[in-house]
Amino acid sequence: MGWRRGAVIAAALAAVAGRAAAQAPEVRLPVLVPLTGFVALEGTSQKNGALLAASQVRDVAFKPEVLDTAATPEAAVTAWAREMGGRTPLAVIGPILGTQMLALLPLARERGVPLLTISGTARLSEMGVPQFFRFFPSDATVKVAHARYVAEKLGAKRPAVIYQSTAYGQSGREQLARTFAELKIPPVLEESVAPTVNDLAPALLRAKAANADVLVLHLHAPSTVLAVRQARQLLPGVPIVAGSAMHQPATAALLEPAELKGVCAETAASPVSATTPAMRDFLAAYRAAYKSDPDAFAAAQFDAVHMLGHVIGAMLREGVTVTPATVRDRLAATRWQGVVTTYWSDGKGDMAHEAEIVCFDGTDRIPRPAARYSFP
Repeated sequence: MGWRRGAVIAAALAAVAGRAAAQAPEVRLPVLVPLTGFVALEGTSQKNGALLAASQVRDVAFKPEVLDTAATPEAAVTAWAREMGGRTPLAVIGPILGTQMLALLPLARERGVPLLTISGTARLSEMGVPQFFRFFPSDATVKVAHARYVAEKLGAKRPAVIYQSTAYGQSGREQLARTFAELKIPPVLEESVAPTVNDLAPALLRAKAANADVLVLHLHAPSTVLAVRQARQLLPGVPIVAGSAMHQPATAALLEPAELKGVCAETAASPVSATTPAMRDFLAAYRAAYKSDPDAFAAAQFDAVHMLGHVIGAMLREGVTVTPATVRDRLAATRWQGVVTTYWSDGKGDMAHEAEIVCFDGTDRIPRPAARYSFP
């Protein structure tokens, strides 16, 4: 009889959930993310996090519309124009790629539509666009943590910085240079590499010739894998502190555990390390939905969509007219606890104010938390 009673209860709960979903107002949610090109790995994580959150939100019935922005600003603008051709959405999920966000922000201001993203390019929050909301710590946050870990925890004196030639790479390099100067350990080498470069040995050999005591990487995922693999051959004893691409399970999967020994990364969080109950729940839900492990990009975008659902739901309950403008105002004024951090706007659209350093010990591909930095 117990199983019958359980089945009845489960059916009743399902019916209640179904009625609640049916009663929730539908909200169109454009999800503009790069699914092809050199940031496809990051863009796919972003998409998965957004869709997982959209499936869980109960106050509103999100109807995601996913468009591939590829890897160019033009493709992002085309996707934006397509979504703006009809009724104006309440908000849009913007791509992780900085150059695409730089192209979209003026359009978001012109249309008055909140643009939620996890792009780290520092310049985005300096453009003065009130519709901009960033749910991943900007380079002005994570690169400070990146440099401080190198100086304060590793005690390095001669960092060599290898960064991507994209807007993302240039933004990170500028902040790293500024912080290293403040810490009085200027880099012995700063090397820019294009995403298309498939041999980083020349850059690594220049770092070796400069007697670098740590490699500081700020690269997209494919270049990060190449840099770590070649560095382990050319500079086997030199520690590596990489950018957020290195914390991704999909990036670590391309390297052997032994190659990862002594490699650290800056990030907002490491979901696979699952150090809190909320993160463990997110990890389980993501694995069930996608049969793969999430990264901080997925978790941050998950939080962004959940917060969006939370503020829209609260406005509906309060009888507030829900428009892109009122959604923007509510996002700017709300403090909200997600699975990664507590989000609140600093007035420039930056919502996340913590960074974490994680490190691999060489026994597996799961990084361990090594240090956390808060910037209140």
